[in-house]
Amino acid sequence: MRSKISIGLVIGLCSLSTWLFAHLYKELLTAYEQSGSLTNMEYSWFFRLLLNFAGYATVLLPLFIMYKYIDKTNYFDKIVSNGCFSRCLVACFGEPNERMPDTVKPLKVDETPARESLELAFCFAGLMGAYLVWGLLQEKIMTQNYVMPDGSLLRFNDSQFLVFINRLLAFTIALARLICMRKHLVVAPLYKFSFCSLTNVISAWCQYEALKYVSFPTQVLSKSCKVIPVMLMGKVVSRNKYELYEYVTAGLISVGMVLFMFGSHDDNAVSTMTTMSGFMLLALYMMCDSFTSSWQDALFMQYNCNSMQMLCGVNLFSCLLTASALLHHSSTMNSIALLQHPVFASDCFLLSVSSAIGQLIIYHTVSKFGAVVFTIIMTLRQAVSILLSCIVYGHKVSVGGGFGVVLVFGAVLLRVYCQQRLRRRKGPANI
Repeated sequence: MRSKISIGLVIGLCSLSTWLFAHLYKELLTAYEQSGSLTNMEYSWFFRLLLNFAGYATVLLPLFIMYKYIDKTNYFDKIVSNGCFSRCLVACFGEPNERMPDTVKPLKVDETPARESLELAFCFAGLMGAYLVWGLLQEKIMTQNYVMPDGSLLRFNDSQFLVFINRLLAFTIALARLICMRKHLVVAPLYKFSFCSLTNVISAWCQYEALKYVSFPTQVLSKSCKVIPVMLMGKVVSRNKYELYEYVTAGLISVGMVLFMFGSHDDNAVSTMTTMSGFMLLALYMMCDSFTSSWQDALFMQYNCNSMQMLCGVNLFSCLLTASALLHHSSTMNSIALLQHPVFASDCFLLSVSSAIGQLIIYHTVSKFGAVVFTIIMTLRQAVSILLSCIVYGHKVSVGGGFGVVLVFGAVLLRVYCQQRLRRRKGPANI
């Protein structure tokens, strides 16, 4: 009886904190939108980021309060009922000690280099296709005007709403697939997915926001140098250990991409001016994105969850976080009204499908090959995309840019060679 009263009080405290932060968020948002001095200054992105955090807090703060109460009181050792509320708490905060996964972890089978190479090629081709379609549709949605039935023109400019639609469809697909396959929906404490979901949403926001302050080639350049930050984050999050050749090849890939980017973009097509705000946003983007893949890699290893379960868990919190930030925005109703436009609705649907497919392949790549290999694939994707652009549109590539391409692909081949040689060397010792 005492535990029921305590948990009831905690639930009341969580509800009160949700209401208070929702009210505070609405007031701050109104004050920001009415303040011309804040919206027009160069560092206005910082205030918008703080507003986003205030919206996210309406979800994260109650979650944190409930987690601390359960952890401090050892709540799961005291409950005896198996009701719906208790099962929800176990799913959100309980370690899966007694609720075993639906499948036993398979024995690791040594795969041949040819089979592993084919699977890696599939991941690369899948990521290329999904994100090329995603990029084209994203540019179309963000730049064109849609003609409404009354003849008026509307342009979509709410990137947060677009992220919400993408995450909502991905969550729906993953949930429906898991139910149809009769798989366990929860194999890890749900709250652990909130960490990588938060950094994923923030990195996506920073990626859009940085384009207001830096050129597009500068942003692509920052993505291409992400291998080393991912390795460093892997050491912090998962205590991963990397061989010397992995650090060397990561450095060669980064240097090669820098040479290629500076030797291939069209200086007349876009301004190369950068600002301190842009560098700060790109640094925050790289930090959050590196943490996202490293944390997902750690969840895959610790709980043996599959790609669908990861997709479902991460996008559940992504939907909650983006919805909380959109709740009081004045532009949200305009975005919902624009969904009545059949062309815009079909564009959003195709964009969300390509995003969901891309996320699935990302999770499969991270679970199979690790966060570092996934980052290398995405780096190569940038190089291939720019190469195709140079071929199709006739952009010139300097000698230094060509050397950068050779250096990138040479570093990847060197990494594969060293990895296979290390496996052969360790093979007899394991027998």
